[in-house]
Amino acid sequence: MSAVKSKRPIVIGLEVHLQLNTSTKLFCSCSTDYIGKTPNTNVCPVCLAIPGTLPIINDRAVALGSRMGLGLHCVIQNYSNFHRKNYFYPDLPKAYQITQYELPIATGGYIDIEIDGVPKRVKIDHLHLEEDAGKLVHPTADGRLTGAAYSLVDYNRGGVPLSEIVSEPDMSSPAEAREYVVRLRQLARYLDVSDGEMESGSLRVDANISLSNADGSLGTRVEIKNMNSLKSIERALEYEISRQNKSLDTGNRIVQETRLWDDAEGVTRSMRNKETASDYRYYPEMDLAPIVITDDEIEKFKSGMPELPWEKRERFARDFGLSKEEVAILTDQKELAKYYEDVVSAGAPPARAANWVRMEVQRVLHEIGCTITNFKVSPSALAELVKKIENKDLSSTVAKEVLDTLAREGISLEDAIKRSGASSSRLTGDALNEVVSKVASANPDVVEVIKSGQDKKGGKLKFLQGLVMKETRGQADAGEAMAALSKKLGL
Repeated sequence: MSAVKSKRPIVIGLEVHLQLNTSTKLFCSCSTDYIGKTPNTNVCPVCLAIPGTLPIINDRAVALGSRMGLGLHCVIQNYSNFHRKNYFYPDLPKAYQITQYELPIATGGYIDIEIDGVPKRVKIDHLHLEEDAGKLVHPTADGRLTGAAYSLVDYNRGGVPLSEIVSEPDMSSPAEAREYVVRLRQLARYLDVSDGEMESGSLRVDANISLSNADGSLGTRVEIKNMNSLKSIERALEYEISRQNKSLDTGNRIVQETRLWDDAEGVTRSMRNKETASDYRYYPEMDLAPIVITDDEIEKFKSGMPELPWEKRERFARDFGLSKEEVAILTDQKELAKYYEDVVSAGAPPARAANWVRMEVQRVLHEIGCTITNFKVSPSALAELVKKIENKDLSSTVAKEVLDTLAREGISLEDAIKRSGASSSRLTGDALNEVVSKVASANPDVVEVIKSGQDKKGGKLKFLQGLVMKETRGQADAGEAMAALSKKLGL
């Protein structure tokens, strides 16, 4: 969590831009698959603003925007419309952006966050739809943000549908801002609204931050852009809080401006004076009809909503008796949550299944560079493995080896168990006693120390127990192995 200190109360509001999961752009039929594509190939006369072309609204974008609004507890408006937001910048071929202004598609709402166990509600002002801009590339020798001799523009991204979520200025620390974005991204993924990948630009965050004045009024607001990771959001806000405090301490005033975050240097840099609504010269988009959503359509959107992250967390804690930490990890991704539920449905005890999914499955996924969606170990196979551990047919040590084999080779559970050198049943009775005798015969000096009473702390006996477990490839129960050893040595 952030350790930044401030002499003045911190006020933070965020504008989060989510690229919506549509196959075509907001106002034309060009593909939204622009990552890695040759620049300026996913374009057409509409998104290049050739005179005489007209935009046509993408209905799926409207549905996804409404879906996200409902997930944020917003009110979906029956009537909304588009405006033209004018600014002259080379990433906009029209020299204006089509966006919602006075009548957005969703208003109000909130999302709950938690910092160090303390809950907090962040209110949402509104969610609106708009088209994305193109991408500017500023070639520099060392990759810095400044110093480029020229810029290149790629319009492949231009026109991709966005939902912009504008919060109220309710956050008071960089840690809260980070957690807000984490929860928002999780919600977008649960709803299949957006993949929320900051690295690829599917989720972009603009932060507005000010320090309150001595009389309690809000100070001058500064906007920060170019934060492309959760860590950079915290770092940028921490730097800006420190910069503004130092400036005010020396009697200087804060200038309302837009600043860029330079991640390499760890500083924000002035980009331009902050525009106001009048600077953008908003006026209604005359080429698009208003969006009209009936009450019946809104009810249809609501009926199609899946279980939301916080609802799933509550259910997992209630139905499976899991801790807060376990629930948080298992529900972080809806795919992982479904995998866990399928494991339990296949008969695995919920507590042990939770431990294996959040610890061992996550470990293997990380080691082999895989995701849960293409994991070779089916939920039913993991359930059977967990049940063998629960029934003491396999030790945890051997079961981990079996899981590794399953994940890497995609073979059956029985074959993976054989590959590990174990069997699918627990070693007991005469078979266990035979192994104990073999271990005792191979270590007469250790046996003599134990029988003479010199093994006061039991370290030698535990040593022999470990050898038995190793000899049995973990097929013996540790307690039963100890009991068999004690009987063999007359203890």
